[in-house]
Amino acid sequence: MLRKLFIAALALAACAGSMSAQARKGLRINEVMVENQTSVVDEYGNRSAWIELFNSNFAPLEISSVYITTDPNNKTMSRIPLGDQRTKMGKRQHLLLWADGDHTLGTFHTDIKLQPGKANWIGIYDADGLTLIDSITVPPMAADASYALTKDGGQEWDIRTPSAETLYISPGSSNAIRKVNPKVANFKENDSAGLGMTVTAMGIVFSALLLLSICFWVIGKINTARSKRKKMVAQGLNPVDVPLEERPSEDSGEEIAAIALALYQHLNAHDQESNALTINKVRRAYSPWNSRIYQMRQTPQRLPRR
Repeated sequence: MLRKLFIAALALAACAGSMSAQARKGLRINEVMVENQTSVVDEYGNRSAWIELFNSNFAPLEISSVYITTDPNNKTMSRIPLGDQRTKMGKRQHLLLWADGDHTLGTFHTDIKLQPGKANWIGIYDADGLTLIDSITVPPMAADASYALTKDGGQEWDIRTPSAETLYISPGSSNAIRKVNPKVANFKENDSAGLGMTVTAMGIVFSALLLLSICFWVIGKINTARSKRKKMVAQGLNPVDVPLEERPSEDSGEEIAAIALALYQHLNAHDQESNALTINKVRRAYSPWNSRIYQMRQTPQRLPRR
């Protein structure tokens, strides 16, 4: 028995590890800045090279214990430490790592450094130090330029500069920044007065009300047919043998009121029964239990002297 439990525990652990490794496949290098002169600063006010990670999964992802490196021969160069709740990335969220070469500055400061003016290879390895999750070769770029995916978690890369009008440098946020929702702009252009929206909304509401009315009508008909069938069964009639025109009609309002009154009198005839006792609470302004004569001490009587 213990052997079977041990084997099952090992199988569950293997499945959990496989699921975790599969989930970490959704971790992507999203944007990189090699030489930071005027871009974002860290919590100490320093400007360092940074690497933006992106969780492309539609579920949270724990990235502690993964390794980030700039040398394929040294896969465990810098490790993201355990014990920080911020290492759990939300779904479709971003995270900045600082490539300043000093992991003692904080959880997201790494031991790697990027070389300005040169091509830099960056890789992310799983906690086993062997499984490659993602990698990218950053080409030589000018200062304050970044190498970013065209859209988060995509496949195409481009170089972005601070002077670009459409391609924005976006540390810690989406790489594809949309100023205007195209659907909203199209609706505003084709229906500036809002007449189409009004007609559509009113049509949906009245259609829903009509559908509800039909449903209630059908349910009422079904209940009426069941009531007639039960009445015929109670009278000893077979519903199959009784023609439609001879079947009893549904109860009238007077009959229903009479039945309701009879039930009310029957259920509330409690005091008329000989073997039942009803106790009703009576509210009175005065009660002998709170009288002052029972609350004050009587003065003792003195006996006359002899």
